[in-house]
Amino acid sequence: MSENVQAHNPEKTGALAETVEVIKTVVYALLIALVLRVLFFQPFTIPSASMEPNLYEGDYIIVSKYSYGYSRHSAPFSPPLFEGRILERKAQRGDVVVFKLPSDGRTDYIKRVVGLPGDRIQMQNGLLYLNGQQVKRDKVGNYREDSGFGFARDIVRYRETLPGGRTYLTDDFGPAHDLDQTEVYVVPEGHYFMMGDNRDNSQDSRVPMEAGGVGYVPAENLVGKAQIILLSWHRGASIFKPWTWVLSARPSRFFHPLK
Repeated sequence: MSENVQAHNPEKTGALAETVEVIKTVVYALLIALVLRVLFFQPFTIPSASMEPNLYEGDYIIVSKYSYGYSRHSAPFSPPLFEGRILERKAQRGDVVVFKLPSDGRTDYIKRVVGLPGDRIQMQNGLLYLNGQQVKRDKVGNYREDSGFGFARDIVRYRETLPGGRTYLTDDFGPAHDLDQTEVYVVPEGHYFMMGDNRDNSQDSRVPMEAGGVGYVPAENLVGKAQIILLSWHRGASIFKPWTWVLSARPSRFFHPLK
């Protein structure tokens, strides 16, 4: 009687084991990256000019996820795991924050926190008023910058100082623009009032959600606090054009902390 004997192939077994190890390594790396992204840091690219002169289109920033605690928006795709925030820390006036657009809960926006719950916000003749008091601003100078639409634009740059001493630069195209004169906004409990530093080129909390703007931002929608510009490229740089990685770089903005 003959017996069926399966031949042992050490090369095949070794190759299979090596493939399994590679797959395990990739899975572990992805899990570690996911944990870091959810709990600690997440990169974002600035897509528009609404935060100039502090953030430019093409800046690559790092956002700390732990700064305000965690909500469902801390995880990719904002799964409905729970409501509200856990380990919550309140945002402060002057923080530059990435948040989910309230109207859809998916689109990432970045603006500066100007109003806290209960604050009264108003623009009068291009000046920001907080709880009935004009926010201090000092003129820095006049500039001409590329508008991004094929023509140069005159801007006036100011240094704005919030109560508590937080200071930052703002750009202004001059008086009589659409959002230079507004009603008084009263920030609801559990919400924040966001504004772009490029005051006449920002769809922010001055524009209600029903009109296509940001409106008041629920605390739950905060993703994290912008901490540093890691890298930066001029408009037109592309991952598919390797020569632009160097030629379009803005090294003066590399590793630039945000105020």
